[in-house]
Amino acid sequence: MSEQANQRTPAVGVDVGTSRIVVATQGGGEIRFRSQLNAFVKVPYSPMTEKALEKDGIPFSRTNGDLSVHGDESIRFADLLGLDVRRPMMSGMLNPGEPESIEVIRALLDAVLGEEPGDGRPLYFSVPADPADGEATVTYHEASLRDLLAGRGYEVHSINEGLAVVYSELEESNYSGIGVSFGGGLCNVCVAYLSVPVLSFSVSKAGDYIDASAAAVTGERTTRVRLEKEASFYFNGGFSNKVLQALGVYYDDMIQAVVEGFRRRLEEAGSLLHFKRELPMVLSGGTALPGGFAERFEKAMRAAGLDLPLGEVRLAEKPLEATAKGALVAALAAV
Repeated sequence: MSEQANQRTPAVGVDVGTSRIVVATQGGGEIRFRSQLNAFVKVPYSPMTEKALEKDGIPFSRTNGDLSVHGDESIRFADLLGLDVRRPMMSGMLNPGEPESIEVIRALLDAVLGEEPGDGRPLYFSVPADPADGEATVTYHEASLRDLLAGRGYEVHSINEGLAVVYSELEESNYSGIGVSFGGGLCNVCVAYLSVPVLSFSVSKAGDYIDASAAAVTGERTTRVRLEKEASFYFNGGFSNKVLQALGVYYDDMIQAVVEGFRRRLEEAGSLLHFKRELPMVLSGGTALPGGFAERFEKAMRAAGLDLPLGEVRLAEKPLEATAKGALVAALAAV
């Protein structure tokens, strides 16, 4: 997408995820996406390395005698150097243990949004629901991102990540149904009726939990586990590889955590929630990509006997871009 096309779009949607930052814009009657991995790695400074990064258009910054490589190329550098990437976000929110988190996210937003000012255009960005299995809140995280984006001149609004999936994928049911985003830091769930969110929660067992847990029991680096997962893991495979075996165990643990989150929130709601028709469910996010995942999750949901009229369960058309697309749909409605 050219900078000129980005400038013409009347609104912008941004998915600020633990794993990736994705921007959705509209121009020429179609939706366009730009994304970068939400990660960075430090590499030794040299003038040649700096020039090579500039030539390839790779986001980076120079600090304290090092080069910080941001985005997609960071995981490749980390794997080659035997390192793990550093993460500006953890468990769906800003990483309190990473002092450079805000500056790295600022640089990544520069890379995916371009340099043009917002000029008052509406921009919706995703925020997670409060975790069902913890005491954390999204208040500081949301305010920090709002400040970063408002400083670029946009009219900034936040949108629940699961609701963004509903807006992206469930127009045919008049935005009634269930959106689930299986991300890196959190799994986000939203049940909506006629576009109104009536139940939402997040679960902290997500992609990063799977990777870190599999790494811990196999002795591999987390970055290596993630790369192997993305390249080779699928469901119902008879794996002899110990990493792939471990991934299967922790994927099932994540699925059960999300099902239990549904059970807990439905019990809390009691008789307040009563739906007269089946609710379609759409699954999105990078953690939902392995072959057979949708079938595995649907089987677990139906076996749980939840008081929820579950209809069709399917993957989003573009699982990695669904949240950003839904944020864009919300932003366009505000034009």
